[in-house]
Amino acid sequence: MSDYKSVHKMGRDEIIINKSRFIGTACPVETEEEALEFIDKIKKEFKDATHNVYAYVIGENSNIQRFSDDGEPSGTAGMPVLNVIKQENIKNAAVVVTRYFGGVLLGAGGLVRAYTKGSKIALESGIIVDKKLFYDVSFKLDYTLLGKMDNELMKNNFIIVDKIYKEQVIIKLIVKIEELESIRALVGEIASGKSEISVGQAAYYSTKNGKIIGWLLSLPWIHVSVIPMNK
Repeated sequence: MSDYKSVHKMGRDEIIINKSRFIGTACPVETEEEALEFIDKIKKEFKDATHNVYAYVIGENSNIQRFSDDGEPSGTAGMPVLNVIKQENIKNAAVVVTRYFGGVLLGAGGLVRAYTKGSKIALESGIIVDKKLFYDVSFKLDYTLLGKMDNELMKNNFIIVDKIYKEQVIIKLIVKIEELESIRALVGEIASGKSEISVGQAAYYSTKNGKIIGWLLSLPWIHVSVIPMNK
């Protein structure tokens, strides 16, 4: 899959419309099974709700699209939620909009507007991001060359994930596919051809305004989609 838009994390927000409470929850998902598990979890959490309306879009070509009105009049709930996901060009995400009926009928137009709003606030709470593909890259370097390498990596905005200090320094980076040749050339130049780059697995990272957010694997709120690669 090429780069795509999705949500960074599970997010939730709510709104009151004519005494009805609408709770929008969005979550990144990779498969239809994950989407269904997420939906089932929300249904159990809000099992006393009047409706748990959902929609999800999955796949490189958005080939998996599903929605449910969950008892609301046909076309007034699930489809508006799905339309918001599609209009934002978001993939690999699921949204559930939960409704607690407040006693006032909203009418077909009112329901469409309410579920549209519930979907939008859910996606915004989950943080809409660009998912970009990065590769794990590592190489060894003599200590005498570390200062120069650090300067060049910083100057060229390469992302250093870790440094391991042994007989030589092992430097671990994540780089975009279009940067692979640049990092090979840089390491070859500084190490005079005495260091080889190892390219590992690829993973999608959340980016916002061109910057990676929550990219450290130790952080609990990160959502990274890993793609096994042949080394």
